[in-house]
Amino acid sequence: MSPESPGEPGSEDPPADLLAVLPRITQLSAAFTKGRIAERATEAAGLTLDRPALGVLVTLRTAGKPLRIGEIADRLQVVGPHVTRQVQVLEKRGLVHRVADPHDRRASLIEPTEAGTEAANRYVTSLLGWFGDALADWPQQDRDDLTRLLARLADDVTARLARLDEDGEG
Repeated sequence: MSPESPGEPGSEDPPADLLAVLPRITQLSAAFTKGRIAERATEAAGLTLDRPALGVLVTLRTAGKPLRIGEIADRLQVVGPHVTRQVQVLEKRGLVHRVADPHDRRASLIEPTEAGTEAANRYVTSLLGWFGDALADWPQQDRDDLTRLLARLADDVTARLARLDEDGEG
């Protein structure tokens, strides 16, 4: 987009449909934060982990395979040293361990232990239970549409941010 394109900084008139979405994104963000959804799910799961450590644990659990530190960082959109610190905390608690990378003997992969998988499952079950309750009265088609559109939005925003980072515009 050029600087004069709608939706870009400096543009006089933002598109009405996008302008209508902005307060809803803000509303959801505030509701998630004020409602302490992640913290409540953590407590319900009986865990004493902070959000970054839980993010690593859930990322490993949902990956379905061991991951390198860099892969975890990419999926979480954070830097590698941040993930390394979280993995060290999780290792000390017996929730993850390192395994040899079959394709590169110099590298290691991180995978959840049985206790780590169980902890991640409890957290995800609690979190999804909360969202399931919030959407319980929605018709299945609306739930399917929400899933499809949120996935598309997340993928498109992530791809656009990656392009900006590659172009040095970020």
